[in-house]
Amino acid sequence: VQLQASGGGLVQAGGSLRLSCTASGRTFSSDVMGWFRQAPGKEREFVAAISWSGTSTYYDSVKGRFTISRDNAKNTVYLQMNSLKPEDTAVYYCAADKILSRTRWANVNEYDYWGQGTLVTVSS
Repeated sequence: VQLQASGGGLVQAGGSLRLSCTASGRTFSSDVMGWFRQAPGKEREFVAAISWSGTSTYYDSVKGRFTISRDNAKNTVYLQMNSLKPEDTAVYYCAADKILSRTRWANVNEYDYWGQGTLVTVSS
């Protein structure tokens, strides 16, 4: 089982990036798929998550700027990031697992499957 994240890069403040994460090894269509990020010297934090049916939830600081979506046929989850800020700079990780309670989607310990991370750098 493997999650492969891509799409990171260097962008100026106010710019946009689209991250992708493709899962392989089994079908993830019934899993919750999420994005987390980790800045240097900080703990990994929740960004957004989406259920198999498209229900989503976001960290407060990215609401209105980031949009999570998924294509179950492609086993892929996306994170569209607009109006990027320097404080969004981090390594972004995708994650997946079967999580029954929406209240647990933001908990990093609920996910067993993780991608390798993709670096997003936002310059001021």
